[in-house]
Amino acid sequence: MILRTMALAAGLTGAATLSQFPEFSQQYTQRLGGAVDELTRVVAEFDRDAETVGLGRDEALRQLATGGDFGAARAESLRATVARQARLSSDLAAIEDAGPFMRARLAAHLADPDIAARAWENFRPGLPMTFEGAVFAGAGFGAGWLLLAALVSVLRWPLRRRRHRAPIMARAGRIEPGAPRRANG
Repeated sequence: MILRTMALAAGLTGAATLSQFPEFSQQYTQRLGGAVDELTRVVAEFDRDAETVGLGRDEALRQLATGGDFGAARAESLRATVARQARLSSDLAAIEDAGPFMRARLAAHLADPDIAARAWENFRPGLPMTFEGAVFAGAGFGAGWLLLAALVSVLRWPLRRRRHRAPIMARAGRIEPGAPRRANG
């Protein structure tokens, strides 16, 4: 009875946790879109400045890097900004039009720690009343139940007693253990 109660609790915990994924992934996607917009603006501004003096992005970054310690540090931070903008734009393109089930499949694109932390700060769990929330809740319930069942099974394995069984013929009532065989006849 205790194990069933624990399995039910694990299932409900899994349901409550996984049912939050659709809303959290939606909030993450919104924040990701905002970050991409802002980074795109910064990169475009730098590219415009470079273009006004007749330079491409790479040449402008090289020239900036030769401008002393501050210039070198600024060039490095701009390189990081350009790389982050490209990475986040790629993530956004992958998940932007995806529904909640595809976002679960594409969860690797929800991996920017800064954006995830900011989305988590403002995230408030709620009871999902959508089809996808119910599906994720059901999957979470099953996962929690199975995880606890597997854990209990592994923990109980060394404690199992081996049952000594009588030979197959003895169980079938044909031969009694220790009794002499009778001749058919």
